[in-house]
Formats: sequence, structure tokens, C-alpha cells
Amino acid sequence: MDWQKWHDRYDAPESPLARRLRAVQDRVRAALDAAPPGPLRVVSLCAGQGRDLLGVLPTHPRREDVRARLVELDPANVTEAKRTAAAVGLPGVEVVAGDAALLDHYADLVPADLVLLCGVFGNITHDDIERTVEACTQLCAPGARVIWTRHRKAPDQVPRICEWFETRGFVREWLTPPDHIQSVTVHRFTATPAPLQRGTRVFDFVGYDRLGGAG
Repeated sequence: MDWQKWHDRYDAPESPLARRLRAVQDRVRAALDAAPPGPLRVVSLCAGQGRDLLGVLPTHPRREDVRARLVELDPANVTEAKRTAAAVGLPGVEVVAGDAALLDHYADLVPADLVLLCGVFGNITHDDIERTVEACTQLCAPGARVIWTRHRKAPDQVPRICEWFETRGFVREWLTPPDHIQSVTVHRFTATPAPLQRGTRVFDFVGYDRLGGAG
């Protein structure tokens, strides 16, 4: 899979992925708006070219408060994300070339105030989705928001994923209507963060093409 070329789908304004990106960016904007004053920590897993955050932060009034880490394995996408962050003057945004499933990448930036899991759950197995949801209790500060995506092709796994979050101290704040094939959900963490388990790898990125999904 050419993951850099895959991002071209975002440039077709009426494509499901373009609509998903707009919804994610709206939720990122709302999360930054709602965050209390002071420094804000953001982590993005499998960040791609960073469009979820980099499409919002340059013009947001909280831009100087944000320290973010975007973790992405694909070298071309890492290069593009770094280029964009530098072009819009965001020194607080760090782009890391690495396996986003390794929790060590987030050790000095969690618990975070915003966790982005966009384009992840459609590319990993159901067991790994649940492990990643569990890992969010280590990544999130009290009151943090997780923004996550998942396609709603049959069998629709979005309700089950919501249940996994909600049995672990997360409250659902927002969910796209069920007729949106590419869904976006926001959960807010209301519990106490668990200690970060260094050395843990929480998922294997299989790819939607092998799983029969849509990313």
C-alpha cells in the first residue's frame, strides 16, 4: 500500500474520507476550544501527514499552548508532516518516524489532553482495537478527549468500540450519524490515568486492504 498516495483521497472534497477529515478537524477545534488555560499536550497515533491536527492548529488561538507528537511509520508521510509543520511555524509539533503501536514513543508527553486515533481502528484486528482502547487509559489525562474513527461497513463495530471505551471510564461526547460510512467519535476520559507500560506494543497495523475494511 502506498500510504502517501492514499492521502490523495482527502483532496476530493465530497469523498467519504474528505468528509471524515472535516469532521475530525471540527472535533479537534472543539477540543482545543474547550481545554482549560495552560499548556496542552497532544499525541497522534498513525498520524499520516498530520492533517487532522495541522489542518486546525495554524489558525487556532491555542496554537502556542500546544506541544504535540505525531507518530507515523511511512517515511514519505513523515517528511510531508514535518514540511507542513515547519511551513506554518509550529515548533511545538514534533513528528516522529516510528511504530505508533509502541507506547515508549509517548513516555514524556502523557498523560495527554488530546489523543488522536484516526485511521487506526479500520486497519487493526478487533482484539488489537480493544487493547488500544485499554492503552488510552494510560495515554489520557483526566478530562482528556480521544477522537477516533472507524468505518461502519457490516458488521458495524462502532457500537462495540464505544462500549469498550465506556466501560473504561470514558464518556461519549459526540458521534457522527450512523448513515456516515466513515464515522468519527469523541470520548472524554473521566477516570484516573493508569501508569504507562513501557515496552508495550498494543497493536499490529495489518491494513484495511487485508482486513476488508475502509481505513
